[in-house]
Amino acid sequence: MFNTVLAADPVAGSSTAQLISMLISFALLGLFFYFMIIRPQKKEQKRASAMLASLEIGDSILTNSGFYGVVIDISDDTVIVEFGSNKNCRIPMQKSSIAQVEKAQ
Repeated sequence: MFNTVLAADPVAGSSTAQLISMLISFALLGLFFYFMIIRPQKKEQKRASAMLASLEIGDSILTNSGFYGVVIDISDDTVIVEFGSNKNCRIPMQKSSIAQVEKAQ
């Protein structure tokens, strides 16, 4: 009869290799996004949370809008800040609008 030779299908082998290389590419892309975008952002969020948690009355602050002031009162998510040498300029603001904190000495 007929002599049949069982050989590996070259098309199936190349499609498996393409699938594996595509999965490796996606994994490398995912690692790149994690280490270059997600991880640094989480570190910055932790640093900002720690800074706001250590905020105390009398600390000098810099707001996101560039104003320097001194913390007069602190509540859950707001602070009252005194700006300049005028004791009547006290403004309540959100804690999230604080960019930097310098501890009182």
